[in-house]
Amino acid sequence: MFDLFLLPLISNFYLMFLDAFDPLDPTGNITIKWDIVSWTADGYVAAVTMSNFQMYRSIMNPGWTLGWQWAKKEVIWSMVGAQTTEQGDCSKFKGNVPHCCKKNPIVVDLLPGVPYNQQFYNCCKAGVMSAWGQDPTGSVSAFQVSVGLAGTSNKTVKLPKNFNLLCPGLGYTCGPAKVVPSTVYLTPDRRRKTQGIDDMECDMHLFTISRLKEPELLCFVLVFL
Repeated sequence: MFDLFLLPLISNFYLMFLDAFDPLDPTGNITIKWDIVSWTADGYVAAVTMSNFQMYRSIMNPGWTLGWQWAKKEVIWSMVGAQTTEQGDCSKFKGNVPHCCKKNPIVVDLLPGVPYNQQFYNCCKAGVMSAWGQDPTGSVSAFQVSVGLAGTSNKTVKLPKNFNLLCPGLGYTCGPAKVVPSTVYLTPDRRRKTQGIDDMECDMHLFTISRLKEPELLCFVLVFL
């Protein structure tokens, strides 16, 4: 679907659709992709991509907020293109301290103008995403996350669950997750294609969140490896 993702895909690719019903745009959705692109000593590196396929509804300031729940005792060693709002209790770690130790991390986009070594493709727009029908190039937001204390193979890794997405004045609820055909990506030299092994999607529906205070209450998606 896109030529924007240029990382070689090593392992699983999970796809989730967040449906935002609009009578003028009944098929509009926000798509979240969780791609494992490499394995590390105690986990993996994933690229997380959000695409706003809504024709008319942009995500404006203060931008999106994305949360999930870890399936085991995972930590975030580092992030590129985004950051968590809290570090959590990392007191058991000595020396190399994770970026975040919370069971339910909350992630936000970085601001424009951050140093180049903190940037990822389509990042650093303060969470602002244009509508696909108005500005396709501005409708994508992405970041990279290095996950530790996780599995290091398809059989042992457990991807996050209970995803939730908050936008100004809006929230999204999730339907059942399901497997979809794998996706093909181009390597940076654009001469080789790599393909995901397992793909998964779920449908999410728009609702108003003015009375809700805790992001964790918004969405419940069970993702199985």
